[in-house]
This record gives sequence, structure tokens and C-alpha cells, in this order.
Amino acid sequence: MGYLYLGLAIIGEVIATSFLKVASGENARWWAWLVIGAGYVFAFAMLSQSLSKGVPLAIGYAIWAAVGVVLVTLVSWLLFDESLSWVQIVGIVLVVGGVGLLELGGKH
Repeated sequence: MGYLYLGLAIIGEVIATSFLKVASGENARWWAWLVIGAGYVFAFAMLSQSLSKGVPLAIGYAIWAAVGVVLVTLVSWLLFDESLSWVQIVGIVLVVGGVGLLELGGKH
């Protein structure tokens, strides 16, 4: 159950972070700040629930950060037409691999 809450935390964080783009620039939308605030509050509440259900802090935070980076990168590429180079793709693979190693290293 803890990892379900972690997944919800990641979704909230990705939505909030993605809306930072909508809230900035020449075509900024004021209402985007409401989505950003709600998304981050939701994300931290769900992360807290995840930790209370037994997900270790180091693992939960690492997964949250890594998956968030990957998903925000994909959202920015797909929705905002930002570039995604092969070097960035390798970086994403390394981030995911690093989280995998953290997870493996925590199991004895």
C-alpha cells in the first residue's frame, strides 16, 4: 500500500512541476498556480502516507525524485516540444539504474 501512495505522490509532483511551465512566460495562466499549489500539497501528503505505510525514506525519496525527473522530462518533450538529446536519455537511464541499485542494496 505504501508504494501506491508513493505513485500518487509522484503523479502529483509531476503535474505540479509541469504546470510551472504553464504559469511562466508570455502566455502565463494565473490559474496554473492553483494547480501547482494543490499538486505539491497532494504530493507531500501522499509521500508522508507512503512513509507511514513502511516505505523507507531513502528508497521512497529516491524513487520519487528519479521517476519524477524521468516523467517531467518526458512531459516537457511530448507536451512542450522541448529537446531530448541522446545524452539526456543516457542520463535518464543512469538515474533509473541508480535507484534500482539503491533498492537492491537495501535488501539483505
